[in-house]
Amino acid sequence: MDVTKKILTTLLLTLISSVCSAQEPKADATVPGVEGSKPNIVIIFTDDQGYGDLSCYGSTTIRTPHLDKLASEGTRFTSFYAQPVCGPSRSALLTGRYPARSKGWEMPASEITFAERLKTAGYTTCCIGKWDVSSRRPIVPRMPNAKGFDYYWGPLGANDRGLVKLWENNTNIGEDKDMASLTRTYTDKACEWLEEHVAQNSKQEGEETGRKPFLLYLAHTMPHTIIDASPAFKNRSGNGLYADTIEELDHECGRLLDTIDRLGLRNDTLVIFTTDNGPWCNDQEHQHRKQEARDVGNKTPIPWSKGPEHAWGSAGPLREGKGSNYEGGVRVPCIVRWPGRIPAGRTSDAIFASLDFMPTFGALAGYKVLTDRVIDGVDQTGLLLGRSEAGNRQTYFYGSGDHGVRKGKWKLLKPGRKPKKQRSYPKDYGTNGIELYNLDNDIGEKHNLADQHPEIVEELMQLKLKTNNQ
Repeated sequence: MDVTKKILTTLLLTLISSVCSAQEPKADATVPGVEGSKPNIVIIFTDDQGYGDLSCYGSTTIRTPHLDKLASEGTRFTSFYAQPVCGPSRSALLTGRYPARSKGWEMPASEITFAERLKTAGYTTCCIGKWDVSSRRPIVPRMPNAKGFDYYWGPLGANDRGLVKLWENNTNIGEDKDMASLTRTYTDKACEWLEEHVAQNSKQEGEETGRKPFLLYLAHTMPHTIIDASPAFKNRSGNGLYADTIEELDHECGRLLDTIDRLGLRNDTLVIFTTDNGPWCNDQEHQHRKQEARDVGNKTPIPWSKGPEHAWGSAGPLREGKGSNYEGGVRVPCIVRWPGRIPAGRTSDAIFASLDFMPTFGALAGYKVLTDRVIDGVDQTGLLLGRSEAGNRQTYFYGSGDHGVRKGKWKLLKPGRKPKKQRSYPKDYGTNGIELYNLDNDIGEKHNLADQHPEIVEELMQLKLKTNNQ
């Protein structure tokens, strides 16, 4: 009898140990069923690019062959969510936490980024481009080097005044007013870093080229506010400066992808292309005046109707744009490729969000997701690898839950969304009351069904964010 009890106790302890260890991946974990996991990770993050600004998302005025090819080689997500504006979108991306927790432009030093977690899993890390979560100021504990990036090159803020102030690590290296060359310069820096990483890794480790995993986060400034394209692309599209700018972005994405291929990194690299929020299509007069004043070197604004004829991005079939909690402000393009792992030529309408990268990278790279704070992201490994069609996200909260929530096909917008002190954008707040949309049938949010489905309104009104313990 004692022997039997001993055996049962041993089996029970083994089972408990197995369950506990399965809660979080170990540092050397690999994705089950995926040989040679722990991928390199490349994130290409553009600024204010609309859902309808890529050919593969329906644009008929902008040619994006390189990103279209990326979509054919990976999965194109059509219900992917960011945040309505740039700083909050970046803090959510980096931390896996809604901006109400991660604080957007004011992201505190106590927040932990996926770069910091990837460092614990043996990754080398690099950030090129717009940072935007240290209040656009050189607050060292909140700058990239302090938040997990081994190397940083780029501006801490935006280009609203027609220039960027550049930093290399924690050193200010001057400013650049040539917005036309910025996309190419960022790509040059990213490619140079990849070259150096591969060379240094081969020399130091004596291993196969590219074996040491890396994170490259390339956050382009374009097409934010003061747009421009280089002489090779200006006037090439035939559809205005905005189209020229996006077509150059597409070309430079292709150049980065070619570098990944040339360095032998293609099959070991997870590539993500997405953007921070919807297009600035709802503030044309204000933005055109800034653009025109810069174009003529004149501080006195020119009437925007007489200025350059270019649209400020397209949300495609979606309602509204940047700053809005209608789909046009927060539903953005997302393309993900990992050859041999992520299904090629696939389109997924599963709910997916930039918040989800923090736990998903943990599962892929083998770092532990933090338990001392709420992580709003969910592990979407199954969705990415084609093992799940629905993924692990059933809900998405708008405005960190203050403005509304989506569950499945239903989207609820709460009353009182319009701020008392309104910015120049967005313009459209609908009824500013309770609104309910069936996004499967009404992606453009034209038909408010709140009166027809009070039971669904009640159900969605009860949904809340997880309690914050940080």
